[in-house]
This record gives sequence, structure tokens and C-alpha cells, in this order.
Amino acid sequence: MVTITFTNSKSGKEEIFEPINPQNVRLYVCGPTVYDRAHLGNARPVVVFDILYRLLQHVFGKQNVSYARNITDIDDKIIERAGIENVAIDVLTRTTHRWFRDDMAELGVDYRDDPRFFEPRATEYIDEMLRMITGLIAQGHAYEAERHVLFSVESYSDYGCFSGRSVEDMIAGSRVEVAPYKKNPMDFVLWKPSADDQPGWESPWGFGRPGWHIECSAMSHALLGESFDIHGGGADLKFPHHENEIAQSKCFSPNSDFARYWLHNEMLQVDGKKMAKSVGNFFTVRDLLDQSIPGEVIRFVLMSTHYRKPMDWTQKKIRDARTILRKWHDMTMDVSAGTPPHAIVEALASDLNTAAALAELHRLASEGDVQGLKSGADFLGLLQSGSDGWLNADPENVDSRLVEKVEYWINRRAAARADKNYSRADEIRANLASIGIMITDSPNGTTWEQDLEHEHLGNWEMLE
Repeated sequence: MVTITFTNSKSGKEEIFEPINPQNVRLYVCGPTVYDRAHLGNARPVVVFDILYRLLQHVFGKQNVSYARNITDIDDKIIERAGIENVAIDVLTRTTHRWFRDDMAELGVDYRDDPRFFEPRATEYIDEMLRMITGLIAQGHAYEAERHVLFSVESYSDYGCFSGRSVEDMIAGSRVEVAPYKKNPMDFVLWKPSADDQPGWESPWGFGRPGWHIECSAMSHALLGESFDIHGGGADLKFPHHENEIAQSKCFSPNSDFARYWLHNEMLQVDGKKMAKSVGNFFTVRDLLDQSIPGEVIRFVLMSTHYRKPMDWTQKKIRDARTILRKWHDMTMDVSAGTPPHAIVEALASDLNTAAALAELHRLASEGDVQGLKSGADFLGLLQSGSDGWLNADPENVDSRLVEKVEYWINRRAAARADKNYSRADEIRANLASIGIMITDSPNGTTWEQDLEHEHLGNWEMLE
């Protein structure tokens, strides 16, 4: 059997993955808060943990792996957005949840027919949350104050160990809600009161709604048990969300492991800058799809960087992905996918190294191993049946004559470099640039793109 290793955020070390029960491998990932379209940063963990799910299914068997990704459908942001748009909260959350599913399906992540995938909505697990909060109070880990119930961080001696922070550091580095009823500024809300015009449920502490952190603890406990294998999410959730999940879950079930392995993907940037509406580089997945950037291209770009490294989204990466995928589709047009090559599986088994897996696809393509290319790509969620519809609809699609010409000159340049005739190679590069064809060399080969606004684009007579 393939040995899988992960960098466990819990220890900070790369560890061999040993499931609690190989016949019942369990994965939980924090899902979206559904009040608006998913932005590109939201899509990164969806793709990362889709790859993980595929790997676990391959190694342990599809019938032996369960995956739960929650939907937060009760939250202050949801209440605020529903008020602004003057729509019922249930209408807002179900609409945006459908958008999320549809947009992620465009990226090759669609579990609607998967019986081992669970997508719990927070509002469906209120009873489980009430039960957990009641238990925490009974054990002295939570207290009621002014219709709120708060978790007492001082009652859990390991609080802060997961994120590696002291309570003083956490207070200084976070926006702590100042409230006179808190015994400690870091105590966090498990239950809070709702006004009459806000959504809420009856509880022993009055009409109210749950805090954010208790939702994931209750849902993972109900679906996967008090101890499960892997918990995932974005690095921005490590503190306070995951720190608080661990505290309340371990206190509720003192003899449990809660999650044994933790995986966190790093954040996404756009052209080297944090994505933000204030700097004008914020966009949703639907924005990109509406700009005729295919979901398969988005997936490829998201996979091109290791999940533990910041991902930089650039136009060049989009163009390169189009070129590469177009070439691979052409190569594998009449090929059916089979068992993924061992080297692809090994790359993913080594701390989910998608960048190495893509490099292996490049190698298979360069060697003309179309069966291996098709099978490996299919395993990664690329070149799948019916995924080539964008090729003809793509506004940047190029005709076969142009591809033939570009490849001819790139091959001539490669031959010149092999003969150490570097002046000729540089001349060919410059000539291609003079007609709007820009080439890029990398360890994986040479790729090219068009400058669609170049005045001499495609004027091949200039090369003769």
C-alpha cells in the first residue's frame, strides 16, 4: 500500500498518515459561509481537499472514505446581507449555496452523487450544538452570562498550544470583543441572544443562536465521531476558529483525539498582492467563468503551487494553463483513462504535492505516453470526459495552422540550442516576438502565448 505523509499543523512536522480505521477513513473540512458568491480564495481549499479526497479514495477504497464539508447558514454576515437585500435568510442561504455548488462543479468538484460526501448545514444541527454546550457547562468549561454562554479558556490548560500562542499574544493580536460579562477577554461565545426579528431557537439560556466555532465541533462529532482522522481548512482559520474547535471538542470528550491530523492551505494572492476589494483585485469564481476562463484552467492554476505555499494568481499562469491543457486535450483526444501512474500517486502521497504531480504529467506528455497522461490527469480532475467544451468556445483559441507554425519554429530553436548555436536560438525567439508570439522556457519545457494586440500577429512572411 502507498505510504502517505502529511505536514501535520498540530505538530509542525511531516508525519506518516495512519488512519484510526483503514476501513473508515474520515475527513472534515470547514466549508463556506453562504451569503455571496465564492471568491477565488474560497476555491483554493475546495480544490486542495478534493485532491486529498481523491488520494484517500484511491489508497483506501472509495467505500472506506467519508468526507464532510459544512455549510454555515447562520451568521451575522448572513443576517446583515439578507436585511440589505430584503430577502428571507433561508432564501439567501439556499440560493448562495446553490451558486457555490454550481461554481465548484465548474472546477471539477461535484459530489452531488457521492454517498460518502456529507454537506451538513449548521441550522440542521442546532440540537447537537445545544447538547454540546450543555455538557460543557456541566463540566465547568462554559458559563452563562447575560443570556450568552461563553467558553472559559482558562478551564483548558492547553488553550493556545495548537496555534503556538500565549493568551497574552492572542489578546494583543486579535480583535477581541470587549464585554463586561466575560471572565477572560479571550472567552468565546458558544450561544448568544437573538432579537425578535433575528433568526433563533429556544434554548435553556433564552431565544438565541449558536456562535460560529461550536457549529463545526457539533457537526463533525455527529457525522464522524468524537475522534476522526483529518481536519482541513485555510491557514486563516488556524486561530481562532480551529484553536477554539479543539478546546471545546476536547473538553466535551476528554478522552478523544478530536482530529489527529490537521492540514492548512496557505492564502491566495493576485499578482503578488493580497486579494481585496479595496485594491481592485477581488473577484469571484463566477467572475472568472463569465470572462471565459474555463474551470479546468482555474483548477490547473490552483494546483500548480503546493498547498502550504502562498498561491499567486497571474494572467501568465492562466495563459500557460490554457496552452498546456489545449495541447494535452489534443494528445489524448481518443484515449480512455485508466489506473493513474504510480509516480502521480506517489507525488500526492508526499504531502499532497500537486506541483510535483503536474510536473510528472509534463514528463509523460514529453515522452508521448498518452495513456499515462490521460490517466494521471483524470486522477487529478483534469482532461475528464466532457471537460474539453471550452476549447472551441475559448475566444483565445488558435487554429491548427498557427499551432503548427509556432511548434515548427520552437522545434527549430530547440535544435539550435542542442547544437549550442545560441545566437540562432536567440534570433528565432526574437523573430517570434516580432509577430506577437512570446515563448517561456522552464524545466518542464517551452510554452508560448499570443500578444493578441500585436500589430504583426500571425504575419509569418516576416519569418521567412
